[in-house]
Amino acid sequence: MIALAVALAVLVGVSLGLLGGGGSILTVPLLAYVAGMEAKQAIATSLLVVGVTSAVSTLSHARAGRVQWRSGLMFGAAGMVGAYLGGLLSYVVPGTILLTAFTVVMIATGIAMIRGRKTCEPTTRTMPVAKVLVMGLGVGVVTGAVGAGGGFLVVPALALLGGLPMPVAVGTSLLVITMNSAAGLAGHLSTVPIDWTIAGAVTAAAVLGSLLGTRLTAHVDPNAVRRAFGWFVLLMASLILGQEVHPAIGLTAAGLTALAGLGNLSCTRLGWCPMRWLFGPPAATT
Repeated sequence: MIALAVALAVLVGVSLGLLGGGGSILTVPLLAYVAGMEAKQAIATSLLVVGVTSAVSTLSHARAGRVQWRSGLMFGAAGMVGAYLGGLLSYVVPGTILLTAFTVVMIATGIAMIRGRKTCEPTTRTMPVAKVLVMGLGVGVVTGAVGAGGGFLVVPALALLGGLPMPVAVGTSLLVITMNSAAGLAGHLSTVPIDWTIAGAVTAAAVLGSLLGTRLTAHVDPNAVRRAFGWFVLLMASLILGQEVHPAIGLTAAGLTALAGLGNLSCTRLGWCPMRWLFGPPAATT
């Protein structure tokens, strides 16, 4: 099972390197259900895996000019403060309510990523300080409250609200995830033991995957990456609904996602869109 966990960790790295998110939501179940770790140990180890993998991916994206360091550092600093406040909030609000609310945010995020910006004028200029701090604080609160999902909110915030091109949003998101993971890991090390042998093997596999994902970013259409990220978010939302509310609801949500995916295929292949309100205009064909 350990060998399987190491092999699957490559997919975690690809997700982080290509999409700038998905690390924690993929790594925690991988360590808990495949590697057989206890929940708290899986969470702590995932922070190490995701943090190191994100740091390596950040450097790879930075060499290609896809990281806004000033915006990323400010976003990450504000996110740390927000995560602390979110952690306090989690003590007074039941976990099921928090995760259900987070699922609603994920669904809205996924739809927004699939649709894209109505007036898309992406820029590589540094984002306004106030805007970065407010977005970072808000994302941090949600992340701290539910304990996962930073990348799912950082990338859309940078791409949809900040106006960054998708590749730059992915690279900058990885910087933010690195900072948040380091802060979270520091808080766990004093109370949770880590199996460094397993953690090292999984991290190494994830880093290899992240290098592959980073290379793919330069060869993939940014709009395709954005839409793929949106579908990935909707799928993860279905899984959380199934776990936290009821399996039937999760299956229903997954089925609706699949039907919507077929609708999106008709938009792309046939040139007409029965759900234009969700997907926007049909994709241009070459």
